[in-house]
Amino acid sequence: MAKKYIVDLSEEELSYLQSVTRKGKHKARTITRAKILIMANEGCLDAAIASNLRVNVSTVERTREKFVVGGLEYAIKDRPHPRKPRKLDGKPEAFLIATACSTPPGGRTRWTMQLLADQLVSLGMVDSVSDETVRQTLKKTR
Repeated sequence: MAKKYIVDLSEEELSYLQSVTRKGKHKARTITRAKILIMANEGCLDAAIASNLRVNVSTVERTREKFVVGGLEYAIKDRPHPRKPRKLDGKPEAFLIATACSTPPGGRTRWTMQLLADQLVSLGMVDSVSDETVRQTLKKTR
């Protein structure tokens, strides 16, 4: 079966990819994708590239396709990931700060992060929240 996506690198692209693989200043994924493109340009088979770089054959195929469809940067860089929405914002955050400043429950000398998280959940302010989220919210200095 003939390959649908054939990698044909220019001299500039090849030198850029070689510098990416040699410098070590990039993510491991980026370096692996650069090596895939270099080896594909040399005419290696997908199975040989996959076994040499210890990746799946489908990774080699996808990288080859991304290069042909979108270019060099599209093939080696990760796409941006959307941020997760904040668990505590607005009213729950204000309630957390007010609770942390209030007197602690009976038998305690101070509020712990876990106690604050449990208090938010028990009052129905949020469905679930970790003590680390509470800590980061209280630590904000904006």
